[in-house]
Amino acid sequence: MTSVSRSLLPSFPRLQSALQRQGIHVEHANGIFQLHNEHAQASVLLPDSLPLEEKAVKQLLAFASVRSPDSSHGVCKACATPDFHPGSIAPVGSIVATDAGFVIPAAIGTDINCGMRLLTTGFNLTQASLHKDALIRQLQRVLLENARDVPAHAQAFAALCDAGPAAFLDSLPDSGIWAVADRDRLQQELTACIGLHEFGGARRYAPEAWFNRTGIMRDPSLGTTGGGNHFVELQVVDTVFDRHLAYRAGLAKDDIVVMIHSGSRDVGFYVGQRWMDRARSEWPAGMKHPDTALYGLSGELAEEYLLAMGVAARYAWANRMVLAELVRQQLQAVLGAAGSKLIVDVPHNVILREHGMNIHRKGATPARDGDLALIPGSMGDASYLVHGLGNPDWLWSCSHGAGRRVRRQDVRRLRHDNTEASWQCVTLREERRIEEAPQAYKPIGPVIEAQEEAGLIRAAVRLRPWVTFKA
Repeated sequence: MTSVSRSLLPSFPRLQSALQRQGIHVEHANGIFQLHNEHAQASVLLPDSLPLEEKAVKQLLAFASVRSPDSSHGVCKACATPDFHPGSIAPVGSIVATDAGFVIPAAIGTDINCGMRLLTTGFNLTQASLHKDALIRQLQRVLLENARDVPAHAQAFAALCDAGPAAFLDSLPDSGIWAVADRDRLQQELTACIGLHEFGGARRYAPEAWFNRTGIMRDPSLGTTGGGNHFVELQVVDTVFDRHLAYRAGLAKDDIVVMIHSGSRDVGFYVGQRWMDRARSEWPAGMKHPDTALYGLSGELAEEYLLAMGVAARYAWANRMVLAELVRQQLQAVLGAAGSKLIVDVPHNVILREHGMNIHRKGATPARDGDLALIPGSMGDASYLVHGLGNPDWLWSCSHGAGRRVRRQDVRRLRHDNTEASWQCVTLREERRIEEAPQAYKPIGPVIEAQEEAGLIRAAVRLRPWVTFKA
């Protein structure tokens, strides 16, 4: 594997000087960067071996400065985890807390409740390896070649919006994948979904297409990963750091598990873009618009947004749940029946009301005290199941991954090592394999170590990639 030379990255003193000329002051000590300008301040947890990026700094301070037109509402605190890097609008790895009457739709964007899901399979590496080729063929069909049958109808989507995930499961037809799904297991697994019960919803915020048809429909996004860094990955339990947690989760060394990274797809874009536009349109006529071009919503509009966001967040859960069922059914078809259970489903790109504030997490994951979280690496690096420690200095959060270190536009310039000794990428698009190459991501080790040392998390289980499916 070829890494990016440190000489290609700006040294901190040079970056510090460049930012200071723009009115941004940066101080660094013990792996923590303190940022401030005349409008806002923020903190970034970043190992010394990883670069601080100028664009990400400016993006974070821009969000940290957002206030309502009358300045009665605004940001209380802003910080970022070690996967911190620039995003299209908000920086990835950022957490922004506002008062309870204020939200910033652009702070989480359009991939609402993009999240991670981890489940056991009941099989170990030795058992799965005997049928690896057949398993890959079957999973490629349903995950990448659209050979899935996921029926639903307007009543089910109305239940999802108005009543929630449990009602959605009760309303699904008895055909397609639902004909053999274990409904009781799916209901029980709702308790392992972090933050899911906190999302509201109402059908008036959902896409009209759901309710304009009668009878069975097949939503084109339901049960799809999407592009970019999303994936379905078969992983192997590599190292157990917490034997008690592993035992409770049903994990042992060399077990095969499934990690899923996907979000709300078209529904998230529908909700997110509509409400970012709404926030801008609500700015008072005749008042100068903020230099950052970032807008918040207050009062009743903030509450409405949270309901709309909840519709997309619930859909993202449904999407990951369907992906998990597709994998489970193919595992059973190839390897036979075995116990499988959900370990945890965790969100990022959502707003949750915690400690009297609205916590906006963009590419950051809840890491509340006692909760589990997932921190994936890359296709060629480890992923981690961790304990959250509920650190208030970092807004009860942790990173949602290792974080990119090379933009997709630039990744083709790297020299790629195509030897796949212990992992394999299955994709129908060769450019995806290049864009998502391990060299494009930060090493996961320093990202985990920095968060353990700062008291955000405690590592429980390390997982290594075996086969990755990317659309």
